[in-house]
Amino acid sequence: MVSAELARTAVGIIGNVIALILFLSPVPTFIQIVKKRTVEQFSPVPYLATFVNCGIWVLYGLPFVHPNSLLVITINGAGLLIETVYLLLFLIYSDRKQRIKVLLIMLAELVFLGVLALLVLTVAHTTKVRSNIVGSIAIVGNIMMYAAPLSVMKLVITTKSVEFMPFFLSLFSLLNGISWTIYALIRFDPYIVIPNGLGSLLGVVQLVLYATYYKSTQRQLAEKKAIEEMGLAEMGQTVGPSKKSNVVPDENI
Repeated sequence: MVSAELARTAVGIIGNVIALILFLSPVPTFIQIVKKRTVEQFSPVPYLATFVNCGIWVLYGLPFVHPNSLLVITINGAGLLIETVYLLLFLIYSDRKQRIKVLLIMLAELVFLGVLALLVLTVAHTTKVRSNIVGSIAIVGNIMMYAAPLSVMKLVITTKSVEFMPFFLSLFSLLNGISWTIYALIRFDPYIVIPNGLGSLLGVVQLVLYATYYKSTQRQLAEKKAIEEMGLAEMGQTVGPSKKSNVVPDENI
């Protein structure tokens, strides 16, 4: 019979893989941003929320805060690095106003993480107390990460388009929430169960929205493409005669 600890480790490894795919799922979005050299209407909020959330969970998983949490450290450390790259791309391809806003929020999050780590290590003297403090804050951070797409969901409902809500980000948010909820239920950890349980529900809502507005999105994209092609055709017609009119007939022939 498989022991509870072995089962927990196995689920944790699966959770790490799914979470890594979740962190990497926006890559196609950022390839599009780099190609177009603009972030368009993509929101930095999910990446800012995930950045600070990963930082909190790395602190939570440290041996002198919450022992035996190596799997928590590995995936959130990787997530922290990946989100840093995304946010740097946002800084590069945003307009000046948004760039300053993103930069200030990032700096505020780094200061918050530094102050939290300092206070926990100096004020709390046992791992149980440290786990309770950081775990309580981690719940808020995780809920923020899962709730961050709510701003995008509002845009989806308003425009009836899922163009700016990446499908794979929504799908793997759901799978990530489910896997870490199971992980925390095997050896009960309320600080992991609560936010990931809520995250699973929010993931379901996002996929329902995606299914609801997928067809209308395809119609809008087709109309946009047709307008762009019509515009190019009109430009071609305008350029054609002008080239012709520039040719001066040779009177000596």
